[in-house]
Amino acid sequence: MSGTGPMSGQTGAVRRIRFAFAVTVLGAVGFAVSYGLGGNTQLLGLSLAVAFAGLAYGLAVWGRRLLPTGGFVEQKPELAASPQQRDLLAAATDGPESPLQRRGLVGMLLLGVGAIGVALLFPLRSLLSFRKPDPVTMLRHTAWEAGVRMVTPEGEPVRLTDIQAGTIQIVVPEGHTRDGDAPAFVVRLNPALLDRRPAAGDLGGVVAYSLLCTHAGCPVGLYEQTTGRMLCPCHQSAFDLYRDADPIAGPAARPLPGLPIDVDEAGFLRARGPFTAPPGAGFWSRP
Repeated sequence: MSGTGPMSGQTGAVRRIRFAFAVTVLGAVGFAVSYGLGGNTQLLGLSLAVAFAGLAYGLAVWGRRLLPTGGFVEQKPELAASPQQRDLLAAATDGPESPLQRRGLVGMLLLGVGAIGVALLFPLRSLLSFRKPDPVTMLRHTAWEAGVRMVTPEGEPVRLTDIQAGTIQIVVPEGHTRDGDAPAFVVRLNPALLDRRPAAGDLGGVVAYSLLCTHAGCPVGLYEQTTGRMLCPCHQSAFDLYRDADPIAGPAARPLPGLPIDVDEAGFLRARGPFTAPPGAGFWSRP
């Protein structure tokens, strides 16, 4: 008989509520862990959905099973409680149905809500620098600096003698072959045909520029030897390398940033400093 009464139903409801709030905590922890491991969008959304679903289910069961329901008629209270009312109040306060006896549920509720709140603080880490440069500063600077050796995308060092007329050599900073803003190209031009001295300098006609188009950041990988022009296949911008990579066609409005280069004792090409300007698209720098 005791297993089918109201007390048994409320005990089951309490268990379901605790389980739901525990699921909320697990979902919040899953969100924090997923964000810390790289922020997979699907996992972040799933963990948040689990957390809020557990919270909603627990509150729904609490309100439906443990709180009074139905219509009530409130009579005008007497100025003083009768002995019977005082006894009922004392029994309700100390009995198993008292809200004071459900502190475990309140604690689980606070734990679940607190876990969600803490988990949602994790994305704020993306807005704080933690001694790292701000995003604009990071866009302005790359891994190129004085002394950094030039290597191919496969990691092979590049010698000055490897740069032959008529072709370009794509280079990246050693140790940063996967940096998306660092690719550059080296090309050997005819020094006698230079209309404008490169701002980054040259080594007997050998010059280096950023590989990223200043319009939308596409790689400018098409070299036209007879004219000394670099072409962007995305939006047909063209840059005249004999005029310090000045844009002469297409939507690009800025020259390709130059890269100062030098050669070490072993004949390998190295950078003498960073790009002469921020590489890639420049829309982000406009006020």
